[in-house]
Amino acid sequence: MGQYIGNFIICGLILLSVIVVYFTTQIVKSFTENSNDSLNQELSYNWIIRLSLNLLGYATVLLPGYLVYKYVCYSKYLQNTDSGCILKLVQHCFLGNTETGLLDSPNYTASISSSSVSRLQRTFSHDAIKLTYCFMGLQITYLTWGYLQEKIMTQKYKNNNGDIKNFNDSQFLVFINRILALTMSSIYLIINKKPKKHTTPLYKYIFCSLSNIMSAWCQYEALKFVNFPTQVLAKASKIIPVMIMGKIISRNTYEYYEYITAILISIGMFLFMFGSNDKYDNNNISTISGLILLIGYIVLDSFTSSWQNSLFNEYGTTSIQMMFGVNLFSCLLTSMSLFQQSGFAESFSFIAQFPTFTIDCLLISICSASGQLFIFYTISEFGAVTFVIIMTIRQGLAILLSCIIYQHHITVFGVIGINLVFGAIFLRIYCSNRLRAIRRRRAENVVL
Repeated sequence: MGQYIGNFIICGLILLSVIVVYFTTQIVKSFTENSNDSLNQELSYNWIIRLSLNLLGYATVLLPGYLVYKYVCYSKYLQNTDSGCILKLVQHCFLGNTETGLLDSPNYTASISSSSVSRLQRTFSHDAIKLTYCFMGLQITYLTWGYLQEKIMTQKYKNNNGDIKNFNDSQFLVFINRILALTMSSIYLIINKKPKKHTTPLYKYIFCSLSNIMSAWCQYEALKFVNFPTQVLAKASKIIPVMIMGKIISRNTYEYYEYITAILISIGMFLFMFGSNDKYDNNNISTISGLILLIGYIVLDSFTSSWQNSLFNEYGTTSIQMMFGVNLFSCLLTSMSLFQQSGFAESFSFIAQFPTFTIDCLLISICSASGQLFIFYTISEFGAVTFVIIMTIRQGLAILLSCIIYQHHITVFGVIGINLVFGAIFLRIYCSNRLRAIRRRRAENVVL
Protein backbone atom coordinates (compact mmCIF):
# COMPACT_ATOMS: atom_id res chain seq x y z
CA MET A 1 0.00 0.00 0.00
CA GLY A 2 2.85 2.35 0.90
CA GLN A 3 4.44 1.90 -2.52
CA TYR A 4 1.21 2.87 -4.32
CA ILE A 5 0.90 6.01 -2.19
CA GLY A 6 4.54 6.84 -2.96
CA ASN A 7 3.98 6.31 -6.69
CA PHE A 8 0.92 8.57 -6.55
CA ILE A 9 2.87 11.32 -4.73
CA ILE A 10 5.77 11.11 -7.21
CA CYS A 11 3.46 11.32 -10.24
CA GLY A 12 1.57 14.21 -8.62
CA LEU A 13 4.75 16.15 -7.93
CA ILE A 14 5.94 15.68 -11.50
CA LEU A 15 2.60 16.69 -13.03
CA LEU A 16 2.11 19.73 -10.79
CA SER A 17 5.63 21.10 -11.29
CA VAL A 18 5.48 20.56 -15.08
CA ILE A 19 2.19 22.47 -15.30
CA VAL A 20 3.50 25.35 -13.16
CA VAL A 21 6.75 25.74 -15.11
CA TYR A 22 5.03 25.35 -18.49
CA PHE A 23 2.49 28.12 -17.87
CA THR A 24 5.20 30.34 -16.36
CA THR A 25 7.21 29.91 -19.56
CA GLN A 26 4.21 30.79 -21.71
CA ILE A 27 3.52 33.94 -19.67
CA VAL A 28 7.15 35.08 -19.97
CA LYS A 29 7.16 34.24 -23.68
CA SER A 30 3.97 36.20 -24.39
CA PHE A 31 5.29 39.16 -22.40
CA THR A 32 8.54 39.28 -24.35
CA GLU A 33 6.74 38.89 -27.68
CA ASN A 34 4.57 41.91 -26.86
CA SER A 35 7.60 44.00 -25.94
CA ASN A 36 9.50 46.17 -28.38
CA ASP A 37 11.46 43.48 -30.29
CA SER A 38 13.12 45.97 -32.60
CA LEU A 39 14.63 47.76 -29.60
CA ASN A 40 15.86 44.45 -28.23
CA GLN A 41 17.56 43.67 -31.53
CA GLU A 42 19.11 47.12 -31.71
CA LEU A 43 20.50 47.02 -28.19
CA SER A 44 21.74 43.43 -28.62
CA TYR A 45 20.51 42.15 -25.28
CA ASN A 46 17.75 39.85 -26.57
CA TRP A 47 20.04 36.88 -25.89
CA ILE A 48 19.24 37.37 -22.19
CA ILE A 49 15.55 36.84 -22.92
CA ARG A 50 16.28 33.72 -24.95
CA LEU A 51 18.52 32.40 -22.18
CA SER A 52 15.79 33.01 -19.59
CA LEU A 53 13.26 31.11 -21.70
CA ASN A 54 15.73 28.27 -22.19
CA LEU A 55 16.30 27.99 -18.44
CA LEU A 56 12.56 27.92 -17.82
CA GLY A 57 12.26 25.10 -20.35
CA TYR A 58 15.01 23.16 -18.58
CA ALA A 59 13.23 23.73 -15.28
CA THR A 60 10.30 21.73 -16.66
CA VAL A 61 12.56 18.69 -16.31
CA LEU A 62 14.83 19.76 -13.44
CA LEU A 63 12.18 20.95 -10.97
CA PRO A 64 10.16 17.70 -10.99
CA GLY A 65 13.38 15.74 -10.63
CA TYR A 66 14.47 17.88 -7.68
CA LEU A 67 11.12 17.51 -5.92
CA VAL A 68 11.14 13.73 -6.42
CA TYR A 69 14.72 13.61 -5.12
CA LYS A 70 13.73 15.50 -1.97
CA TYR A 71 10.71 13.27 -1.45
CA VAL A 72 12.83 10.13 -1.83
CA CYS A 73 15.40 11.48 0.65
CA TYR A 74 12.84 12.28 3.37
CA SER A 75 10.62 9.23 2.90
CA LYS A 76 11.08 5.47 3.06
CA TYR A 77 10.06 5.01 -0.55
CA LEU A 78 13.24 3.19 -1.64
CA GLN A 79 12.91 0.75 1.24
CA ASN A 80 9.89 -0.88 -0.42
CA THR A 81 10.51 -4.52 -1.28
CA ASP A 82 7.78 -4.69 -3.91
CA SER A 83 8.77 -4.35 -7.56
CA GLY A 84 7.40 -1.79 -9.95
CA CYS A 85 8.50 0.26 -12.95
CA ILE A 86 8.37 3.57 -11.06
CA LEU A 87 10.35 2.15 -8.14
CA LYS A 88 13.01 0.73 -10.48
CA LEU A 89 13.25 4.00 -12.38
CA VAL A 90 13.73 5.96 -9.15
CA GLN A 91 16.38 3.47 -8.00
CA HIS A 92 18.26 3.78 -11.30
CA CYS A 93 18.11 7.58 -11.13
CA PHE A 94 19.19 8.13 -7.53
CA LEU A 95 21.04 5.00 -6.38
CA GLY A 96 22.82 3.59 -9.41
CA ASN A 97 24.14 0.00 -9.25
CA THR A 98 21.58 -0.99 -11.84
CA GLU A 99 21.19 -4.40 -13.35
CA THR A 100 22.68 -5.05 -16.78
CA GLY A 101 20.98 -2.79 -19.32
CA LEU A 102 21.51 -0.36 -22.17
CA LEU A 103 24.03 1.77 -20.31
CA ASP A 104 26.26 -1.22 -19.61
CA SER A 105 29.18 -1.15 -22.03
CA PRO A 106 32.10 -3.47 -22.87
CA ASN A 107 34.49 -4.48 -20.14
CA TYR A 108 37.14 -1.84 -20.61
CA THR A 109 39.48 -3.35 -18.03
CA ALA A 110 40.00 -6.39 -20.20
CA SER A 111 40.09 -4.39 -23.41
CA ILE A 112 42.65 -1.95 -22.03
CA SER A 113 44.94 -4.71 -20.85
CA SER A 114 44.67 -6.55 -24.16
CA SER A 115 45.22 -3.34 -26.11
CA SER A 116 48.33 -2.55 -24.05
CA VAL A 117 49.73 -5.98 -24.89
CA SER A 118 48.91 -5.60 -28.57
CA ARG A 119 50.45 -2.14 -28.50
CA LEU A 120 53.78 -3.65 -27.54
CA GLN A 121 53.55 -6.00 -30.51
CA ARG A 122 52.75 -3.27 -33.02
CA THR A 123 55.36 -2.08 -35.47
CA PHE A 124 56.28 1.52 -36.18
CA SER A 125 54.38 1.45 -39.47
CA HIS A 126 51.18 0.29 -37.71
CA ASP A 127 51.47 3.11 -35.18
CA ALA A 128 52.14 5.62 -37.95
CA ILE A 129 49.07 4.51 -39.89
CA LYS A 130 46.83 4.63 -36.80
CA LEU A 131 48.19 8.01 -35.72
CA THR A 132 47.63 9.39 -39.23
CA TYR A 133 44.09 8.01 -39.16
CA CYS A 134 43.37 9.67 -35.79
CA PHE A 135 45.01 12.95 -36.83
CA MET A 136 43.14 13.19 -40.12
CA GLY A 137 39.85 12.09 -38.54
CA LEU A 138 40.03 14.75 -35.83
CA GLN A 139 41.18 17.47 -38.22
CA ILE A 140 38.54 16.77 -40.88
CA THR A 141 35.61 16.40 -38.48
CA TYR A 142 36.37 19.40 -36.26
CA LEU A 143 37.62 21.76 -38.98
CA THR A 144 34.45 21.02 -40.96
CA TRP A 145 32.40 21.44 -37.79
CA GLY A 146 34.00 24.83 -37.10
CA TYR A 147 33.47 26.00 -40.69
CA LEU A 148 29.79 25.00 -40.61
CA GLN A 149 29.31 26.51 -37.18
CA GLU A 150 30.49 29.91 -38.38
CA LYS A 151 28.56 29.60 -41.64
CA ILE A 152 25.24 28.78 -39.95
CA MET A 153 25.46 31.52 -37.31
CA THR A 154 26.96 34.36 -39.36
CA GLN A 155 25.97 33.86 -43.02
CA LYS A 156 22.59 34.46 -44.66
CA TYR A 157 20.75 31.66 -46.47
CA LYS A 158 19.11 32.26 -49.85
CA ASN A 159 16.45 30.13 -51.56
CA ASN A 160 15.21 29.88 -55.13
CA ASN A 161 12.62 32.62 -54.53
CA GLY A 162 15.32 35.12 -53.66
CA ASP A 163 14.48 35.19 -49.93
CA ILE A 164 17.48 35.90 -47.68
CA LYS A 165 17.45 35.11 -43.97
CA ASN A 166 19.68 34.26 -41.00
CA PHE A 167 19.13 31.25 -38.74
CA ASN A 168 19.10 32.41 -35.12
CA ASP A 169 17.99 29.46 -32.96
CA SER A 170 21.19 28.24 -31.32
CA GLN A 171 19.32 25.75 -29.15
CA PHE A 172 18.02 23.83 -32.16
CA LEU A 173 21.60 23.34 -33.36
CA VAL A 174 22.56 22.03 -29.92
CA PHE A 175 19.64 19.56 -30.06
CA ILE A 176 20.59 18.37 -33.56
CA ASN A 177 24.17 17.70 -32.47
CA ARG A 178 23.12 15.83 -29.33
CA ILE A 179 20.41 13.64 -30.89
CA LEU A 180 22.83 12.09 -33.38
CA ALA A 181 25.49 11.55 -30.70
CA LEU A 182 22.84 9.84 -28.56
CA THR A 183 21.86 7.59 -31.46
CA MET A 184 25.45 6.58 -32.22
CA SER A 185 26.29 5.83 -28.59
CA SER A 186 23.05 3.83 -28.21
CA ILE A 187 23.88 1.67 -31.21
CA TYR A 188 27.39 1.11 -29.90
CA LEU A 189 26.13 -0.01 -26.48
CA ILE A 190 23.51 -2.32 -27.98
CA ILE A 191 25.75 -4.19 -30.43
CA ASN A 192 28.66 -4.73 -28.03
CA LYS A 193 28.96 -7.76 -25.77
CA LYS A 194 30.73 -8.45 -22.44
CA PRO A 195 29.13 -5.50 -20.67
CA LYS A 196 30.77 -3.57 -17.85
CA LYS A 197 28.32 -2.95 -15.02
CA HIS A 198 27.00 0.60 -14.95
CA THR A 199 27.04 1.92 -11.37
CA THR A 200 26.62 5.69 -11.79
CA PRO A 201 23.29 7.14 -10.55
CA LEU A 202 21.61 8.65 -13.59
CA TYR A 203 20.97 12.01 -11.95
CA LYS A 204 24.74 12.57 -11.78
CA TYR A 205 24.77 13.09 -15.55
CA ILE A 206 22.31 15.98 -15.31
CA PHE A 207 24.88 18.44 -13.93
CA CYS A 208 27.41 18.05 -16.76
CA SER A 209 24.59 17.68 -19.30
CA LEU A 210 23.10 21.03 -18.30
CA SER A 211 26.49 22.76 -18.35
CA ASN A 212 27.28 21.07 -21.68
CA ILE A 213 24.19 22.33 -23.51
CA MET A 214 24.48 25.80 -21.97
CA SER A 215 28.15 26.08 -22.95
CA ALA A 216 27.28 24.97 -26.50
CA TRP A 217 24.46 27.53 -26.62
CA CYS A 218 26.83 30.29 -25.44
CA GLN A 219 29.31 29.14 -28.09
CA TYR A 220 26.78 29.56 -30.90
CA GLU A 221 25.34 32.81 -29.53
CA ALA A 222 28.80 34.35 -29.10
CA LEU A 223 29.36 34.16 -32.87
CA LYS A 224 26.71 36.87 -33.25
CA PHE A 225 29.02 39.29 -31.40
CA VAL A 226 32.62 38.06 -31.87
CA ASN A 227 34.44 36.39 -34.75
CA PHE A 228 35.27 32.69 -34.89
CA PRO A 229 39.06 33.07 -34.34
CA THR A 230 38.34 34.90 -31.08
CA GLN A 231 36.08 32.06 -29.97
CA VAL A 232 38.67 29.39 -30.89
CA LEU A 233 41.40 31.19 -28.99
CA ALA A 234 39.08 31.60 -26.01
CA LYS A 235 38.57 27.83 -25.99
CA ALA A 236 42.33 27.31 -26.16
CA SER A 237 42.55 29.52 -23.07
CA LYS A 238 40.14 27.43 -21.02
CA ILE A 239 43.11 25.89 -19.19
CA ILE A 240 42.73 28.72 -16.68
CA PRO A 241 39.09 28.05 -15.68
CA VAL A 242 39.79 24.29 -15.81
CA MET A 243 42.48 24.80 -13.16
CA ILE A 244 40.07 26.87 -11.08
CA MET A 245 37.30 24.27 -11.40
CA GLY A 246 39.79 21.52 -10.58
CA LYS A 247 40.69 23.29 -7.34
CA ILE A 248 37.05 23.86 -6.41
CA ILE A 249 35.59 20.45 -7.38
CA SER A 250 38.48 17.99 -7.03
CA ARG A 251 40.87 19.95 -4.75
CA ASN A 252 43.67 19.55 -7.30
CA THR A 253 47.13 21.05 -6.87
CA TYR A 254 49.23 22.42 -9.74
CA GLU A 255 52.90 22.89 -10.57
CA TYR A 256 54.61 26.27 -11.00
CA TYR A 257 54.92 25.86 -14.77
CA GLU A 258 51.15 25.41 -15.01
CA TYR A 259 50.55 28.80 -13.40
CA ILE A 260 53.21 30.43 -15.63
CA THR A 261 51.73 29.03 -18.83
CA ALA A 262 48.25 30.09 -17.67
CA ILE A 263 49.51 33.67 -17.29
CA LEU A 264 51.14 33.57 -20.74
CA ILE A 265 47.88 32.30 -22.26
CA SER A 266 45.97 35.16 -20.59
CA ILE A 267 48.40 37.73 -21.99
CA GLY A 268 48.19 36.18 -25.46
CA MET A 269 44.40 36.22 -25.35
CA PHE A 270 44.44 39.87 -24.27
CA LEU A 271 46.72 40.81 -27.19
CA PHE A 272 44.55 38.94 -29.67
CA MET A 273 41.28 40.46 -28.43
CA PHE A 274 42.68 43.95 -28.98
CA GLY A 275 44.44 42.97 -32.20
CA SER A 276 41.35 41.92 -34.14
CA ASN A 277 40.04 44.42 -36.67
CA ASP A 278 36.68 42.77 -37.38
CA LYS A 279 33.80 45.20 -37.09
CA TYR A 280 30.85 43.21 -35.79
CA ASP A 281 29.12 45.95 -33.88
CA ASN A 282 30.78 49.00 -32.42
CA ASN A 283 28.36 49.63 -29.55
CA ASN A 284 29.48 48.74 -26.04
CA ILE A 285 26.48 46.48 -25.34
CA SER A 286 27.44 44.13 -28.18
CA THR A 287 31.03 44.00 -26.95
CA ILE A 288 29.91 43.25 -23.40
CA SER A 289 27.41 40.65 -24.64
CA GLY A 290 30.07 38.82 -26.63
CA LEU A 291 32.48 38.90 -23.68
CA ILE A 292 29.85 37.56 -21.24
CA LEU A 293 28.87 34.76 -23.61
CA LEU A 294 32.53 33.78 -24.14
CA ILE A 295 33.15 33.72 -20.38
CA GLY A 296 29.98 31.66 -19.88
CA TYR A 297 31.09 29.26 -22.63
CA ILE A 298 34.57 28.77 -21.14
CA VAL A 299 33.44 28.42 -17.51
CA LEU A 300 30.58 26.01 -18.29
CA ASP A 301 32.77 23.93 -20.61
CA SER A 302 35.43 23.74 -17.90
CA PHE A 303 32.84 22.60 -15.35
CA THR A 304 31.63 19.91 -17.76
CA SER A 305 35.08 18.35 -18.17
CA SER A 306 35.82 18.58 -14.43
CA TRP A 307 32.52 16.95 -13.48
CA GLN A 308 32.94 14.20 -16.06
CA ASN A 309 36.44 13.54 -14.76
CA SER A 310 35.06 13.15 -11.23
CA LEU A 311 32.52 10.58 -12.50
CA PHE A 312 35.28 8.66 -14.29
CA ASN A 313 37.29 8.52 -11.05
CA GLU A 314 34.44 7.85 -8.61
CA TYR A 315 32.31 5.35 -10.52
CA GLY A 316 34.63 4.05 -13.22
CA THR A 317 32.24 5.31 -15.89
CA THR A 318 33.37 4.46 -19.41
CA SER A 319 33.55 6.97 -22.25
CA ILE A 320 30.59 5.50 -24.14
CA GLN A 321 28.47 5.37 -20.99
CA MET A 322 29.31 9.01 -20.41
CA MET A 323 28.52 9.89 -24.01
CA PHE A 324 25.13 8.17 -23.77
CA GLY A 325 24.17 9.55 -20.34
CA VAL A 326 25.11 13.16 -21.05
CA ASN A 327 23.47 13.23 -24.49
CA LEU A 328 20.34 11.53 -23.14
CA PHE A 329 19.64 14.34 -20.69
CA SER A 330 20.84 16.96 -23.18
CA CYS A 331 18.21 15.82 -25.69
CA LEU A 332 15.54 15.72 -22.97
CA LEU A 333 16.30 19.24 -21.73
CA THR A 334 16.68 20.92 -25.13
CA SER A 335 13.65 19.20 -26.68
CA MET A 336 11.44 20.30 -23.78
CA SER A 337 12.65 23.89 -24.08
CA LEU A 338 12.25 23.91 -27.89
CA PHE A 339 8.73 22.51 -27.58
CA GLN A 340 7.66 25.23 -25.14
CA GLN A 341 9.13 28.03 -27.27
CA SER A 342 7.77 26.61 -30.57
CA GLY A 343 11.39 26.19 -31.60
CA PHE A 344 10.76 22.98 -33.51
CA ALA A 345 8.02 24.56 -35.65
CA GLU A 346 10.10 27.64 -36.46
CA SER A 347 13.26 25.63 -37.23
CA PHE A 348 11.47 23.13 -39.46
CA SER A 349 9.78 26.02 -41.23
CA PHE A 350 13.24 27.50 -41.88
CA ILE A 351 14.40 24.11 -43.18
CA ALA A 352 11.45 23.97 -45.57
CA GLN A 353 12.23 27.46 -46.92
CA PHE A 354 16.01 26.96 -47.20
CA PRO A 355 16.92 23.38 -48.19
CA THR A 356 20.67 24.07 -48.08
CA PHE A 357 20.33 24.60 -44.34
CA THR A 358 19.23 20.96 -44.00
CA ILE A 359 22.52 19.78 -45.51
CA ASP A 360 24.51 22.01 -43.14
CA CYS A 361 22.55 20.68 -40.14
CA LEU A 362 23.18 17.07 -41.09
CA LEU A 363 26.88 17.67 -41.73
CA ILE A 364 27.47 19.57 -38.49
CA SER A 365 25.70 16.81 -36.52
CA ILE A 366 27.71 14.06 -38.21
CA CYS A 367 30.97 15.93 -37.57
CA SER A 368 30.09 16.55 -33.91
CA ALA A 369 29.10 12.94 -33.17
CA SER A 370 31.90 11.25 -35.15
CA GLY A 371 34.39 13.71 -33.64
CA GLN A 372 33.50 12.44 -30.17
CA LEU A 373 34.22 8.86 -31.28
CA PHE A 374 37.60 9.94 -32.73
CA ILE A 375 38.39 11.58 -29.38
CA PHE A 376 37.74 8.38 -27.43
CA TYR A 377 39.69 6.25 -29.91
CA THR A 378 42.71 8.59 -30.00
CA ILE A 379 42.97 8.80 -26.21
CA SER A 380 42.67 5.01 -25.83
CA GLU A 381 45.35 4.34 -28.47
CA PHE A 382 47.89 7.13 -27.93
CA GLY A 383 47.01 8.82 -24.64
CA ALA A 384 45.79 12.25 -23.60
CA VAL A 385 49.02 14.12 -24.44
CA THR A 386 48.95 13.13 -28.12
CA PHE A 387 45.29 14.05 -28.27
CA VAL A 388 45.92 17.51 -26.78
CA ILE A 389 48.70 18.17 -29.31
CA ILE A 390 46.45 17.15 -32.23
CA MET A 391 43.59 19.35 -31.00
CA THR A 392 45.94 22.29 -30.41
CA ILE A 393 47.10 22.00 -34.03
CA ARG A 394 43.43 21.82 -35.04
CA GLN A 395 42.68 25.09 -33.24
CA GLY A 396 45.50 26.85 -35.06
CA LEU A 397 44.31 25.49 -38.42
CA ALA A 398 40.73 26.50 -37.59
CA ILE A 399 41.81 30.12 -37.05
CA LEU A 400 43.80 30.09 -40.31
CA LEU A 401 40.91 28.51 -42.25
CA SER A 402 38.37 30.97 -40.85
CA CYS A 403 40.56 33.97 -41.70
CA ILE A 404 40.98 32.72 -45.28
CA ILE A 405 37.34 31.80 -45.96
CA TYR A 406 35.56 34.59 -44.07
CA GLN A 407 38.31 37.22 -44.50
CA HIS A 408 38.89 38.15 -40.85
CA HIS A 409 41.54 40.85 -40.38
CA ILE A 410 44.10 40.44 -37.58
CA THR A 411 46.83 42.94 -36.71
CA VAL A 412 50.43 42.22 -35.72
CA PHE A 413 49.46 42.24 -32.04
CA GLY A 414 46.76 39.69 -32.79
CA VAL A 415 49.29 37.39 -34.51
CA ILE A 416 51.66 37.76 -31.54
CA GLY A 417 48.80 36.85 -29.21
CA ILE A 418 47.95 33.71 -31.21
CA ASN A 419 51.59 32.57 -31.20
CA LEU A 420 51.89 33.28 -27.47
CA VAL A 421 48.80 31.22 -26.64
CA PHE A 422 49.78 28.18 -28.69
CA GLY A 423 53.42 28.48 -27.65
CA ALA A 424 52.35 28.40 -24.00
CA ILE A 425 50.18 25.34 -24.62
CA PHE A 426 53.06 23.41 -26.24
CA LEU A 427 55.37 24.58 -23.42
CA ARG A 428 52.87 23.21 -20.92
CA ILE A 429 52.80 19.84 -22.71
CA TYR A 430 56.61 19.69 -22.82
CA CYS A 431 57.02 20.57 -19.13
CA SER A 432 54.36 18.04 -18.14
CA ASN A 433 56.09 15.22 -20.03
CA ARG A 434 59.52 16.27 -18.74
CA LEU A 435 58.34 16.32 -15.12
CA ARG A 436 56.63 12.95 -15.53
CA ALA A 437 59.82 11.42 -16.93
CA ILE A 438 61.90 12.81 -14.04
CA ARG A 439 59.50 11.38 -11.45
CA ARG A 440 59.52 8.00 -13.23
CA ARG A 441 63.34 7.84 -13.14
CA ARG A 442 63.36 8.77 -9.45
CA ALA A 443 60.83 6.05 -8.70
CA GLU A 444 62.95 3.50 -10.58
CA ASN A 445 66.08 4.55 -8.69
CA VAL A 446 64.28 4.18 -5.36
CA VAL A 447 63.17 0.66 -6.30
CA LEU A 448 66.72 -0.29 -7.32
